Amino acid sequence: MDRRQFLRTGAAGVAAASALSEPAFANPSPNERVNVAQVGIGGKGINNRVMLLGTKLCNIVALCDVDLEGSRTLPARISNGDAPVPDGESPGKYGIMEKKAPYFSDFRVMLDKMHSQIDAVVISTPDHTHFPVAMAAMALGKHVWVEKPLAHTFDECELLMKMAQRSGVVTQMGNQGHSSANRTQFEAWTQAGVISDVTKIVAYMNKGRRWHGWGQKVKDYPSEPLPKKLDWDIWTGPAQKNAFSFRLHPANWRSWFEYGSGALGDWAPHIMDTCHRYLKLGLPTTVSVERKGENPLVYPQETTLRFSFPEREGMPACDLLWYDGKKNLPQFESKLGKVETLAPGKVIYGKDRVFQGNSHSSTLNVIHGSTDALPEFDTKVPNHWMNFIQACRGEAKTNSPFHISAPLSQVLNLGMIAQQLGGTIEFDRESKTITNNSQANDMLTMKPREGWEEYYRMA
Repeated sequence: MDRRQFLRTGAAGVAAASALSEPAFANPSPNERVNVAQVGIGGKGINNRVMLLGTKLCNIVALCDVDLEGSRTLPARISNGDAPVPDGESPGKYGIMEKKAPYFSDFRVMLDKMHSQIDAVVISTPDHTHFPVAMAAMALGKHVWVEKPLAHTFDECELLMKMAQRSGVVTQMGNQGHSSANRTQFEAWTQAGVISDVTKIVAYMNKGRRWHGWGQKVKDYPSEPLPKKLDWDIWTGPAQKNAFSFRLHPANWRSWFEYGSGALGDWAPHIMDTCHRYLKLGLPTTVSVERKGENPLVYPQETTLRFSFPEREGMPACDLLWYDGKKNLPQFESKLGKVETLAPGKVIYGKDRVFQGNSHSSTLNVIHGSTDALPEFDTKVPNHWMNFIQACRGEAKTNSPFHISAPLSQVLNLGMIAQQLGGTIEFDRESKTITNNSQANDMLTMKPREGWEEYYRMA
């Protein structure tokens, strides 16, 4: 097959991937701009585009979205000079581009027509389509930024790590707080022994979610007339195809097990990231769940998850508890007194101190124990988008590459299986299998829809 055939059949880059022995991409010189293509240009794609253009080190050369006529893609048209900036609003809100970029509704057509003009691909699509777009781009030697959580299934994360290593491209997951003092503080304090012997972490996100109220009542997927020019087949990607509904698109896909990752996948990458990395948690041995308002199709109204991690590299066993749901407030040890939890965040129980921090770039505070001799840490950190572009130029390494962000996402993938099935799952860290529930073990691996299988054979 030639490249065009690969892209059309959903086997983008199979031959390219099989031939890769060295990185397929030559970094541009520091004097050159990185040419970026965006897949998913509404919603989070808007913020990503504004922040990328703010680096002054890249060009947006292609815009791809399945719903180019949708209201959420209008900011992309404004930034691209196809619509005027609304009266009274700042052009900076939209990140006005220096040159117009072509539009595409199918990422495969975009990669086929523009592969020679693209250096990097930024993927801001629903969770269930992160994987095929990222695999296609990496196989063609393109650097990739993928929104969080990295992928929708455990095995997809595994394959993305393999392809990243094989292709040699720059990778970054979009948990932007990992390029901030949130990360540098945690790293400095663990290296200095200030954060040590952690045996329990309590993480929480108690804001209302889109599915709260109606999610527990769902008996089947809803159906509504398909909007004109919305490519529903590409939106569905490798997942099960259901009828269009505004309960799925735009933005509501996060509510459904088939397409989204719930509150856990949405917020935990911003809350758990430093704990997972610097406490070297890896993968859990058990995941147990308590649910309220559960439904076989939609995430529960409330979830309490317990991830149990064994002893590792001289660190004690550690339990990580996750609370979501508007009324499902976290529980803390009495010695802490009243703990304020209005903002999503975490409480970390160490040997001599207890710490609390919020999400994203928030730093930790000591809420129990000595505050003496706390190490200094770097607070002037290039933001996540600058970090990615600098890495694409060969000037830096990304802070959340796939070999770091994929294992974190896999922990969340296991939690999502528990949220869907209930009970406790037992996980073998060596074989990477669930040992006590065959249905749960089958859910580690995606069963792609016909026409999308080849992406899962590429790594």
